[in-house]
Amino acid sequence: MKVKIDHELCAGDAICAELCPEVFEMQDDDKAHVIVDEVPEGSEECVQDAIDSCPESCIEIVEE
Repeated sequence: MKVKIDHELCAGDAICAELCPEVFEMQDDDKAHVIVDEVPEGSEECVQDAIDSCPESCIEIVEE
């Protein structure tokens, strides 16, 4: 599973980084970034929580 963030929509709420720090991280541009190529096994649920909790709906699963 892969995920991406639309940085034009990201408002820097950091909800995803709080819910799933093994996948998302806030960086110097005050935007969230995906820090892994593939979502680690066992982190799928927190990624889905981040997707569901994002006020801007800027996180999406990338189809491989």
